[in-house]
Amino acid sequence: MADYNYLLQNRLSQAQLKALHLVRDVARAKAMTVFLTGGAVRDLTSGSAVRDLDLSVQGNALKLHKDLEKAGATLTGEHEPSQTLFLKFPGGVRMEVTAARTETYPKPSKPVYKPAGIKEDLYRRDFTANAMALSLNDGSYGLLIDPMNGVADIESRQLRLVSNFGFIEDPARLLRATRFMARMGWSLDEKTQTRFDNAKSEDCIDALSSYSRGYELEEIIHEDDPLRVLREFEAAGWMKKIFPAWTHAKVNARGLEELYNVMAQLQVQGIYPDVSAANFELMTAKLSPKDISTLKRSFPRHGFVKEIDALEKETKEFSKRLLGKEAATPSLTWKLFNSSNPDAVLWLGYTGKVAAIQNKYKNFFNVWPLVRQKVPYVMMTEMRITPDLPRYGELLETMFFELMDGKLQTPEEMKAFLEPYSPPAPPPPVHIRRPRAVKKAEPKPRTRKVKPVPEAVAVEPVAIEVAPAKAEHTKPEAKKPVAAAKPAAKPAAKKAAKPAAKKAAKPAAKKASKSAPKPKSKPKAKPVAKKPAKPAKKASKPAKKKR
Repeated sequence: MADYNYLLQNRLSQAQLKALHLVRDVARAKAMTVFLTGGAVRDLTSGSAVRDLDLSVQGNALKLHKDLEKAGATLTGEHEPSQTLFLKFPGGVRMEVTAARTETYPKPSKPVYKPAGIKEDLYRRDFTANAMALSLNDGSYGLLIDPMNGVADIESRQLRLVSNFGFIEDPARLLRATRFMARMGWSLDEKTQTRFDNAKSEDCIDALSSYSRGYELEEIIHEDDPLRVLREFEAAGWMKKIFPAWTHAKVNARGLEELYNVMAQLQVQGIYPDVSAANFELMTAKLSPKDISTLKRSFPRHGFVKEIDALEKETKEFSKRLLGKEAATPSLTWKLFNSSNPDAVLWLGYTGKVAAIQNKYKNFFNVWPLVRQKVPYVMMTEMRITPDLPRYGELLETMFFELMDGKLQTPEEMKAFLEPYSPPAPPPPVHIRRPRAVKKAEPKPRTRKVKPVPEAVAVEPVAIEVAPAKAEHTKPEAKKPVAAAKPAAKPAAKKAAKPAAKKAAKPAAKKASKSAPKPKSKPKAKPVAKKPAKPAKKASKPAKKKR
């Protein structure tokens, strides 16, 4: 199933989305639930362009009239029996806001309306493809309601009646079926086609109400290709029944082609006019004034008739401004195009034959847009002017206007223009280097001076045996305590064991010093005379043999 939240956000124009949320907020303030219904849901599902919006509220839609006008909507008409408002919002958005209801037909084309919920409202619709709704309420926004499986008929591109007696109850559905088939290229399903042919052969169209007749005639004007729809109506024989004077021979077909070319170029530049008023002028170009007046009176949207009548006046005013001081420079002309009424801009683009006007339109379409290619994006990046800066879009637009007027021609001028917008360079990165670890010197073992032993206490000399050297791969054996040498030992052994004796003598001396009583006075120790080392060499020889 399609993600309708995504479709609402991305398939609708910004003007349509804004109008949708505006009505939603007003209805919520009145404690009304609101749903997007009809052709808008069908077009979202099928992938077609969403032309207009139909909304249904559970309540009296007429009560929203004043609040919607305060919010910026323009009321173009209303139908009190069905509690329907016809509105137009900024950006050329057309909308119908109607009350959810049921319809019963005691007589053809004479419905009796009663308030109802949204599900009952969908069962009174014409075709299943139009009998779907999307919730716009909190907690269920974007939820699809499709009780008659209209999605399947959209996929098969078929129109299927909701009610078996739909064409008899409301003959306007014959006209809608023809209009939808002409616009979308769809067909009727087998049963619907049979009922269509039966209703046509029985002249059910004769029971069409005046309100429905005027509504369907106006809908031809609002079509994207009104001439094609008018021809289909003629081929089906409907125009002879609803307005015989209006045929395709009364239409300026060539003018319609030129008008659509101008409209396409305006849309490329971001200007989206409502072509309906201009369509009326060309679709009725060869009708008599009397027929035109009669046709206008039949339209249910009286506000649309006012738009038609005001089109010429607004176009003249725009033409005067375009040739005056307000458009003295290219940038001023560009701003004037974008700030004026889009419908007047479209109509002057078609009707303005003066060379000065045509040149401005050609520059607007073909010359000035190319100036955007001269914007020095590389230089801006080098100067740290990037899209993440605030007011970046305004800067681009200002520079575009400066380039358009020829004020920035050299790189030096561009750099001087951009300099105030260039942010300061960031500070250089700080590299924190860890200091190398200083190797701590191993603490020297504390040596305690051995106090000289008094003469009364004699310390026997200690002899230490030296262990024989072993191979490198063997572990050294633990040192064993050395037995004390006899006083009669030869002096040669004392010298041979001198290095080892120093190590072993320290702990022994410490013990001896602790156990010896402290003398009152410190007598000086007598130096011990060293014996000659010659006899020690002779004494060491037999020791090696012993090993």
